[in-house]
Amino acid sequence: MKCFALAGSLLLLAVASPAAADDESGRIRVIGRASQEVAPDFASVEIGVESRGATPAAALDAASQAAKGIVATAKEMGVAEADIGTSAVTLQPRIKNVRLPDGTMGEREDGYTASNRVRVRLAEMGRLGELMRRTLDSGANRIQGISFGLRDPAAADAAVQVAAVKDAKAQAERIAEATGVKLGSVISIDSPPRTESPRPMPYALAMKAAAPRGRTAVPVEAGSIDTSAEVDAVFAIGR
Repeated sequence: MKCFALAGSLLLLAVASPAAADDESGRIRVIGRASQEVAPDFASVEIGVESRGATPAAALDAASQAAKGIVATAKEMGVAEADIGTSAVTLQPRIKNVRLPDGTMGEREDGYTASNRVRVRLAEMGRLGELMRRTLDSGANRIQGISFGLRDPAAADAAVQVAAVKDAKAQAERIAEATGVKLGSVISIDSPPRTESPRPMPYALAMKAAAPRGRTAVPVEAGSIDTSAEVDAVFAIGR
């Protein structure tokens, strides 16, 4: 459900006179603003596994096998292949501190750690908790980067920008009426680039081992996405 909120401010009102030579004379300038809350239409989550092994191949093979289980689980739940992708694969030696024969402390390799992370985008957001629980059952032990978004954010941006323009015009009409002048045509409308607050609402969940089957799905609330627009509009004062 979309909900618009409008707010504006007057910057300049100057009525033309025969002696006026300022470029801003005979103009009404306002700032139109609008914002809206839109329900997200997809959820995105990064699910992975971290495995240990005595050799690089053993660690990587274990992580790869678990990653296959994550992908298979997502597909079983109806997620399209285009919405499943590997986000990272890492392999590194494990180091532990040991006491050397001379009594000093040193470092020694202690096998290897491999990780494989899969990004899944889910349109049925109500099943996000189920997806996370089922992938843990299939071998995943890392969940992070949960976020919610819009598949067509440009449409939401366009709608709120139109609302901001309407707000600017409404302000100009009220100012013209209050000062006893006629509102003329639009001279200019400038929509400056706006800095959005981050849309994702992330959190991370890490577990040392897969949870047992039969557990409750993880509760996740999508909330809403806020978007806003601002326009700087200049109107002529009619004759």
